[in-house]
Amino acid sequence: VHKVPIAIVDHSHSYNSRQLKSKLSASPYLQIAYNPTDIIEAKDLLLNRKIYGVVYIPNNYEKALLNHEQAVISIYCDASYFLMYRQIFQGVTSVISTINKNNNPAPAIIYQSHTLFNPSLGYGTFIMPAILLVILQQTLLMGIGVVGGIWYKKSLYKHFSPLTTIASKVTVYGAIYAVIASYILTLHYHIFGYPTNGSTIVIIAIILPYILSAILLATTISTLFKRPESATMSILWLSIPTLLVSGASLPTEAFPSSLHTLGKIFPSSSAVPAFIRAQTMGAELREVASEVIWLWCLVGIYGVLATIAIKKRMPRRTTKSRAS
Repeated sequence: VHKVPIAIVDHSHSYNSRQLKSKLSASPYLQIAYNPTDIIEAKDLLLNRKIYGVVYIPNNYEKALLNHEQAVISIYCDASYFLMYRQIFQGVTSVISTINKNNNPAPAIIYQSHTLFNPSLGYGTFIMPAILLVILQQTLLMGIGVVGGIWYKKSLYKHFSPLTTIASKVTVYGAIYAVIASYILTLHYHIFGYPTNGSTIVIIAIILPYILSAILLATTISTLFKRPESATMSILWLSIPTLLVSGASLPTEAFPSSLHTLGKIFPSSSAVPAFIRAQTMGAELREVASEVIWLWCLVGIYGVLATIAIKKRMPRRTTKSRAS
């Protein structure tokens, strides 16, 4: 991404501020699209998506430089488009660093950057840990849903009790996804360099109820499908909404509380934020306890619902078989 449009609010109107604007304009990352008179006008441009960032130069900018004092420049970026945010931030900070090195033996503009949880500032490192967890859930929903359609077509529900069916599915799919989750959290994370700041115990405490609740949710939903292909068509479109309501790509504060509450029916809505805080930010178990408790609640809720759904499916199939 090159030449990202930004606005510059220059309240200094000095030689040094013009020099700063000239260097920003020469950056391959930035394009000065507007020069608004104040920050309110710049905010309107940002909200209307005419620009993706604002650089604010205060009126005491040159005075601070001449007095060898710390000068403050504010950068406002639209973080909803992470690639744009990264280019703007890198472009402005690199220009500031260049000015410091060229013009000031003892830099007047002090810039310190401490990237705590995303050292590479990459979009993949930011979003992929959440997507990987959503993939686990969605593939379980679709896979078990397809099997549910096959069971309906072949009248297999009548041959097994609900508890036997649920125990078998939890054992088989749990074993398969334990291997997949282990691969993702070890080899896959190592290959792509994702942050691994979490304790193994905390990660297991999150992943275990997450996979169990996803299996039981999938088992419940699978009883609704009469054809194998129906599962894929019905569940595939939920992948993006599921990612959104988890708060990974869009803050939960940005959408209605009712939608956030409704999203709690998906295990990923609790597992994703807990996992990111633990694995990326190094949170302890007590700091993600509320999400872990809710995941175990979902295990119980979907376990009961799966039992009821399978039990309701069985008499229908048995009655039809006797009538024939």
